Amino acid sequence: MKAKLGIGALIVLFLAGLWLVAAPFAVGYQPRGASYVDATVNDLWLGGGIAALSFVALVVYAADALRDLARRGKHADS
Repeated sequence: MKAKLGIGALIVLFLAGLWLVAAPFAVGYQPRGASYVDATVNDLWLGGGIAALSFVALVVYAADALRDLARRGKHADS
């Protein structure tokens, strides 16, 4: 149960980071053709960082889960 809650939190964080990256353009506070305003730069850096960290954490969790499955399979064959 704890693992599912953790995975769910990481997925929500990943989606929130993607939203922060897309928000300046989706909501429209970044004028078209203009140089990036401070809010856009902030959203891009913060959203990109959150999305990247949560994605890395998901990949690490998946690799750990696969390693555990491989160990269980190896012990079952013995």
